[in-house]
Amino acid sequence: MSLKDLLHPKSEGATFVRDIILILLVVAGIGIVLFGVSGTWPALVAVESGSMEPNLPTYSLAFVVDENRFGDWMTQEEAEAAGTHKVFNEYGDVIVYQPNGMKGVTPIIHRAITTVTKEEAQALGFTGDAAHSGVITKGDNEITNPYPDQFGSFPSYGISRMEPVKEEWIVGKAVFAIPLIGWVPLHIIESILIAAAVIICIEIVSRIVSKRKSRKR
Repeated sequence: MSLKDLLHPKSEGATFVRDIILILLVVAGIGIVLFGVSGTWPALVAVESGSMEPNLPTYSLAFVVDENRFGDWMTQEEAEAAGTHKVFNEYGDVIVYQPNGMKGVTPIIHRAITTVTKEEAQALGFTGDAAHSGVITKGDNEITNPYPDQFGSFPSYGISRMEPVKEEWIVGKAVFAIPLIGWVPLHIIESILIAAAVIICIEIVSRIVSKRKSRKR
């Protein structure tokens, strides 16, 4: 299939191929723009649970940038002391981080509460390689997350205890979020089926309308 055939398809099959290529190019273009603006990847993170309620509801889609982009990030302790820098209704930045530096797992999006030195980490009971400086984090939902992450376990990740978050584990900070849109990437199969059903319905209605117009003529 030549470029001319793709630009000016003469069959339904060629039109379908052209549309798929255009969609892929648009998606790639959006990805490049997002990375250019955010300076990190992923630039969009869907909130899967209610751990950040009510400030970041479940299924919100958060836009994430490099933690030092648009100004250095701040912990809640630092922001409260300065009396400024509220993010999602609370003091301090909401960061996205890899739990215990694990690769290939869903990152966690929680608020940065304070930072600790290696000695302070040891005082909190961390030993060995886990006794290192880092960030103490916590979900905003006081019901499901009454304590900082580093005081609890995360069995879904196979983690018996979350370590202080190292700088290199931070993916970025969330700067704004759109409610409900995060449902789409979290339910991609259902989203595709719904989109396909809508397209089919539109096509059927369009053909019915066209036939009625033809009969009237």
